[in-house]
Amino acid sequence: MKPFSRLYLISSRHQQLSPWQRQSPRLALFLGRAYSTGDSTPTKPAASGSSIASTQRSDSPPINWDEEPNLSISAFSQLPSTNFGVNQHMIINQEFKEALRQILWQFRAPIRYAFAYGSGVFPQKEQNGAPQLQDSSSAALSKSPGGRGKMIDFIFGVSHTQHWHSLNLQQHRDHYSAIGRLGSYAVSRTQDAWGAGVYFNPFITVNGTLIKYGVVNIDTLCTDLSEWTTLYLAGRLQKPVKILRDDPRVRLANQVNLLSALRTALLLLPENFTEKQLYSTIAGISYRGDVRMSLPAENMSKVDNIVSNQMPNFRRLYAPLIETLPNVSFADSKALNPDFNFDSSVNAKLQQDMDPLKRGNMVRRLPKAFRQKVYFAFQSRYQIPRGEFDKMLEEAVDEDAKGLKRRQAGPFEIRVARESTEVLITEIGSSIRKTIGWSSTMQTVKNTITAGVRRSWRYAMEKYAKWKEGRKSGTGKAKTETPKEKEQT
Repeated sequence: MKPFSRLYLISSRHQQLSPWQRQSPRLALFLGRAYSTGDSTPTKPAASGSSIASTQRSDSPPINWDEEPNLSISAFSQLPSTNFGVNQHMIINQEFKEALRQILWQFRAPIRYAFAYGSGVFPQKEQNGAPQLQDSSSAALSKSPGGRGKMIDFIFGVSHTQHWHSLNLQQHRDHYSAIGRLGSYAVSRTQDAWGAGVYFNPFITVNGTLIKYGVVNIDTLCTDLSEWTTLYLAGRLQKPVKILRDDPRVRLANQVNLLSALRTALLLLPENFTEKQLYSTIAGISYRGDVRMSLPAENMSKVDNIVSNQMPNFRRLYAPLIETLPNVSFADSKALNPDFNFDSSVNAKLQQDMDPLKRGNMVRRLPKAFRQKVYFAFQSRYQIPRGEFDKMLEEAVDEDAKGLKRRQAGPFEIRVARESTEVLITEIGSSIRKTIGWSSTMQTVKNTITAGVRRSWRYAMEKYAKWKEGRKSGTGKAKTETPKEKEQT
């Protein structure tokens, strides 16, 4: 049994506030065992006679749940197992959480899925040498008539885009720019046809709190999470967010997304690395190719700020998945400390197996739309004739007339996996930029139109201020961990 499974058995006793955390050690067992992903064959069996083996739930998800996600489910009981995906739920101050939920109740249009994210929920600065903790008395919830408090970002997942906007326009016409005058059809077409399929209304005051909310169709959200068509929303959910309304389809798709982010990061990392390097690589995925990072519109140290001040939250998201992948594990005695799960000062070491077959399996199991871009990048690098390459793609499809196929690495994926870390960073990084670049550019242009001139100018000035703040911090680019930092802790 890996050290981290023992860690969860111990640390589960220290968790409070959330009802789903008040489970028996079975929850720890689920977190440690229920995400089996079959990145190699055979997987590691539990030691005979161990407590894990003797208490393993019969309703554990199938080993290859991520290869056959049923995104047509409508109930949590249809998820691969009980408590599946609980790692996605972050712990925040109870009063603050209720205040956020009360904001959702101010919308009569039905919201199926909702989460709050960004620095208004998870601060990215340190105070007196320690990470800030959000609470109900913070500036984020200060009731300012002028709307000058910290803006909190929301994403609302809805079933029917036009119907939702029709209801919301009747209740909150003032939330929309001039496009709202054209009616719900024009608004929904603007949302679905441009960019990443999100419609943002910024600088809205609800319950005395300044918010920005984006509306996305549930189908669009699930497709991006499972296939990485744009990585616009998938990238946001690869970082800690506070889920306020959950949906079984989205929870399943997002678990696929998190596992895909972990596999992608492992392909970009060397054999030995630290938690901070891993989480920084994951958090940086969505910023590669983002047009805002090439403009004076974002703090260039944002990735470092996010990870440095949210280590426990990233650990909560990814440690259960790390535990079940057969080719990576914690290689640090600090991971056995009962308080490790909540200790933001520890930067534990990890090690991955560089076996080409196991890494080739990770290449083969990348999200479908993104994997195709990776394949084309290496086709160009290897100068494979188009006919031969097309035949290879046919053999690598996820399903055929007989149904879904097991996604095992072939000669091409193994060849890719044998490449040096530098080559993988170049080619996979290029594929990430191609995925994000166009959609983020169009979404940025769309946001300017949908927000209106006044709000767009205000938003641009705030982003410019963040960019200046990043330059004043002494870095002109996103921070990366030095070899010295890698050796610490």
